[in-house]
Amino acid sequence: MQRLRWDVIRARAVRFAADWAGPRDEKRDTQTFYNEFFAIFGVDRKRLATYEMRVELLAKKFGFIDLFWPGVLLVEQKTSFLDLDKAGSQALTYIDALPDNAAPTYLLTCDFHHWRLRDLERNTDLRFTLDQLPENIGAFAFMLGRRQDFGSQPAVNIAAAELMGKLHVALEKSGYTGLDLERLLVRLLFCMFADDTGIFEPRDIFLQYIALDTKDDGSDLGERLNKIFDVLDTEPARRSKLLRDELKAFAHINGALFAGAIKAPDFDKAMREDLLAACRFDWSKVSPAIFGSLFQSVMEPGDRRKSGAHYTSETNILKVIGPLFLDDLRGEFAAASRPPDFSGRGRGTVLEANRRKLQELLRKLQRMNFLDAACGCGNFLVVAYRELRTLELDILRELFADEAVLTGFDGAMMCQLDVNQFHGIEIGEFPAEIARVSMWMADHLANNAYDAVFGLTPPRIPLKQSANIVHSDALALDWNTVLPAAKCSYVMGNPPFVGAKFQTAAQRAQVRAIAGLGGSGGTLDYVAAWFLKAVTYLGRSQSRIAFVATNSICQGEQVAQLWPLVFRAGYEIAFAHRSFVWNSEARGKAHVHVVIVGLAHRDAEPAEKRLFSYDGGKGAAVETRHGALTAYLFDARSEAVRPVVVREEAKSINGAQSLVVGSQPIDGGNYTFSSVARARFLEQEPGAAELLRP
Repeated sequence: MQRLRWDVIRARAVRFAADWAGPRDEKRDTQTFYNEFFAIFGVDRKRLATYEMRVELLAKKFGFIDLFWPGVLLVEQKTSFLDLDKAGSQALTYIDALPDNAAPTYLLTCDFHHWRLRDLERNTDLRFTLDQLPENIGAFAFMLGRRQDFGSQPAVNIAAAELMGKLHVALEKSGYTGLDLERLLVRLLFCMFADDTGIFEPRDIFLQYIALDTKDDGSDLGERLNKIFDVLDTEPARRSKLLRDELKAFAHINGALFAGAIKAPDFDKAMREDLLAACRFDWSKVSPAIFGSLFQSVMEPGDRRKSGAHYTSETNILKVIGPLFLDDLRGEFAAASRPPDFSGRGRGTVLEANRRKLQELLRKLQRMNFLDAACGCGNFLVVAYRELRTLELDILRELFADEAVLTGFDGAMMCQLDVNQFHGIEIGEFPAEIARVSMWMADHLANNAYDAVFGLTPPRIPLKQSANIVHSDALALDWNTVLPAAKCSYVMGNPPFVGAKFQTAAQRAQVRAIAGLGGSGGTLDYVAAWFLKAVTYLGRSQSRIAFVATNSICQGEQVAQLWPLVFRAGYEIAFAHRSFVWNSEARGKAHVHVVIVGLAHRDAEPAEKRLFSYDGGKGAAVETRHGALTAYLFDARSEAVRPVVVREEAKSINGAQSLVVGSQPIDGGNYTFSSVARARFLEQEPGAAELLRP
């Protein structure tokens, strides 16, 4: 199935506006008008929206919505030149009468000639006339599921997580578990996202298939889902000639996402309703960067503690990638985009110099490779890719700012930044699969943004390129097998937060072997091993490193165990966020204090080191600049002070009495007595009195 280009859609809008010029009548013309309007986008109105839907109002009165697309669009149509404000008030009374899950995002009031489109969530209001439709057609991108203003929408994210969690619980209770369950959930997530964002066209064909082509009791749903998955994995030329039309409409996805059969799950009526509720949710509002937290409900809390899994919010990801690379790249773009200083030089010469700078910045982006060596569900990779694709688009717009028409450029040739520049290592097979899918989705949304400007989306379906996500233990793997160090530009991420006392025997052995601490020495947190692996991996490289970490690696006894090893490898702290309270996108969010530490080899360290500090670990950061930073995240004041750490000693170094361990209740409360329990115990064992201490 070929996607419509925006230049084709605009051309159709021009013809539509010409065909419908002149006076029109609501009763006679409305249905033909909107059938043809939907056809501008290649969308069959009959599959999505209904005319004259009856709604019950107050006082047992009834109204009729002129056109209704549940959850998306409500239209109140009037005869030419009637009052649209009055029509809008009437439409709002209809919306108040609808159930919450059917309430539309968009409200259109129209008299054929005058149009008023309101986005009820963003509170925007667009007014134009029919002859201006072609230049405003982009406002109707939602017709193709193209919506990508994510921002901070915790309510949307939580609602999406609850829907996926409910479906997971129901399937697991039915006995459908393990890898098949995980693969099913990932495939369903992709299909629902594809249904709402223009990957599947026309919109909602997956929802329609589940709603209209499966039995109400759910008895055939599992087999029907597997049939769709098989179609998505099969090239059109190889599909059965007897395939039903509703299945032929699905695009060929490929990319290994749908490769391989899974056991068909059994559904009942309630489980089918759970799936339909998830399908009706508008997934275009959910950023792929939080898909990991959608699935955190799949993991038991004990498993999260064991693996140290915490899903990073976009705010915290930007705290890492901003000072690591994004701020510098944005600075280069701003410098090349500023109005030139024409003094003493010709205008053409200066503009050409700026153009060359922008072109070199594009080539620089296309040479970069990124590694997240503890990528989880891909949050860091998704946000980094999104931000770099946005920067690439801004550069292209600047390069072609003098062009009269932006449509018609070969977008596939111009858009060179791709998901295969992003690499990850993840120990869990399920999160690794989510990371791959999230990157495909992020790529699609970036293409939609590109399409809105240049009118030609790069052809990325069937999926050919993918992020290189390796399912393996990062501490047992040579990272060069994932991405050769010579090609790596940046190492980043959020490694596991497992403290020394909570590590498994295998984890403790890994940390001590990497740090060279011996069989019984050291109290390093698990995250420390990633710092040491990273500096060894990159060697004397121009590349940089940044990780989120437990704040204990910059406090107390761990400093002397970790940082001398980092300094001896030739690396210095290039930027850091001092201790702040962690915020996660997931339910059951982590309650920890963290730091962010960025490293650069001293052969390529920046002259100014950036330090971000917080008031009580909360609120906005205050940035300061320094010549050097210590491992304790303070100004070093001099090169001599920079490497100094306070190390542990077995004996007093000044003749003072040695400290011993006092009351240290770390036994889980098993040997802690209340006064009442103490009295009862001593009645039975009076000789224990000398062993009980306050």
